[in-house]
Amino acid sequence: MNIHHGGTETRSKLLQEQLTEQIIGAAIEVHRTLGPGLLASTYEECLCHEFHLRGIAFRRQLPLPVEYKGVRLDCGYQIDVVVEDAVILELKCVDHVLPVHEAQLLTYLKLTRKRVGLIINFHVATLVRGGIVRKVV
Repeated sequence: MNIHHGGTETRSKLLQEQLTEQIIGAAIEVHRTLGPGLLASTYEECLCHEFHLRGIAFRRQLPLPVEYKGVRLDCGYQIDVVVEDAVILELKCVDHVLPVHEAQLLTYLKLTRKRVGLIINFHVATLVRGGIVRKVV
């Protein structure tokens, strides 16, 4: 009888969940400190500073080329933040996260072959109520 305990895939999912919790915690800290109403670039700068304070690795404003017939083309895509080379963040300051925003994140996940992404909308009264959309592919 073969018994499967989940192994690598289960550990990977657990690490992704822990990482998204850390990201959301940092975003909540930024939102609590600044509140809504600022530019997305301000929240990005402060969130990245918060990641630095917490020892969380990140890269920001990454160009995302599209591969077409074996050639990498710059089509203007740019990822706001990638955390620990695992989670894509798309930062927004909008009244409502729209399907087009979710489609944008899904496109980034597809093009990078990453599995987890978050839309963080800082233009809300409370970040945990409607300010975070998590996508897993």
